[in-house]
Amino acid sequence: MMDKLPKSLKDIVSTFEVLGEEERREMLIAYSEAYSQFAPRKDEQYVLIDVRRDEECTDTVGVYLLCDDEGKVYFRMHLGPHVQTLTKAMSSILCQGLSGAYPQQVVDIPSTFIKKIVGGELFRIRSQTVYYVLGRMKSACKQLLNKSLSENSNAVL
Repeated sequence: MMDKLPKSLKDIVSTFEVLGEEERREMLIAYSEAYSQFAPRKDEQYVLIDVRRDEECTDTVGVYLLCDDEGKVYFRMHLGPHVQTLTKAMSSILCQGLSGAYPQQVVDIPSTFIKKIVGGELFRIRSQTVYYVLGRMKSACKQLLNKSLSENSNAVL
């Protein structure tokens, strides 16, 4: 499972794996407080912007996707004021951990690593929301891949 994760995400998961529940919560709070560094910026050109409020989230979440010349992706997130701490933490962790991954890598990531970050206790309490951000990021990458396939097939005609 860990071999399917980009190196930076693997490093984050490894850090969380050795923490006790209290330390894990403190680290998640620190990540949630740092989420604003992954906010969208006016000077960036996004290949995809997906802003919406889904029923499984308490507020609006915006996924902004950047793509470099090599096809690697970078995420920015806009989180509404009522988004929970754990969702903010996962947003920050995933933006950092998936930075520079290829879209297909993001799509193929198994979600089983999330429990290693969140821990058993928080996982049971918030099991729905811990997968939400990853699902939205995977969806954005699938849209990017589909758009790319569509453009490539049209170029052949």
